[in-house]
Amino acid sequence: MIIVCQKPLKRLKINGIALFPFIFIRKPEDKENKVLINHEKIHLRQQLEMLVIFFYIFYVIEYYYWFFRLKDSYMAYKRISFEREAYAREKDLGYLKKRKLWSFLKYLK
Repeated sequence: MIIVCQKPLKRLKINGIALFPFIFIRKPEDKENKVLINHEKIHLRQQLEMLVIFFYIFYVIEYYYWFFRLKDSYMAYKRISFEREAYAREKDLGYLKKRKLWSFLKYLK
């Protein structure tokens, strides 16, 4: 994992994004935000177990599935199984040590 601060993220409404093997964050002080970093680390693990490219393909497919059903981009994002797992477990800083393979599947609905 490599944490990088990116000024271009300042234009977006996101605080961080995981693009294997990097975590890009908007503000330098977020390097100390353990919850945000853990959230992004969960995404890195998801990306690894799906051989990276399949994570992105599945992420986009799932986003558009929910977007067309809900007609709301934010709600579609929040329904993505990868995001649901990361948000549900981001405060559990020991989660990745006990996380089982393919755990995001529990969050598919």
